[in-house]
Amino acid sequence: MSGFKKFLLQGNLVEVAIAFVIGAAFGTVVTSFVTWFTAQIPSADKVFSGKEGSFGAFLNALIAFVILAAVVYFFVVVPYTKAKERFFPGPPPGPSEVELLTQIRDALQNR
Repeated sequence: MSGFKKFLLQGNLVEVAIAFVIGAAFGTVVTSFVTWFTAQIPSADKVFSGKEGSFGAFLNALIAFVILAAVVYFFVVVPYTKAKERFFPGPPPGPSEVELLTQIRDALQNR
């Protein structure tokens, strides 16, 4: 069980799954925008109609994308980040670059 937990939290599995879901949702937004935009070129009478290529379909896809992104962030990313920090804390912070350079300088002066 420990190995499976490590696989889930340390690997890029969650990041790839999130990227796939967000990418698919954004693809829908782009497709609906392109459909709407290309429908505007021949005539402007279908802009607010309920047909395919309407501005309403684009807004619907955009709102669905924003809602999906919020759900993924609050229900996947935030808990995943907290679990990763809890089970696999990062290494303790070491000295800064300035401190290291100061130590090197002092060591060279004392030689």
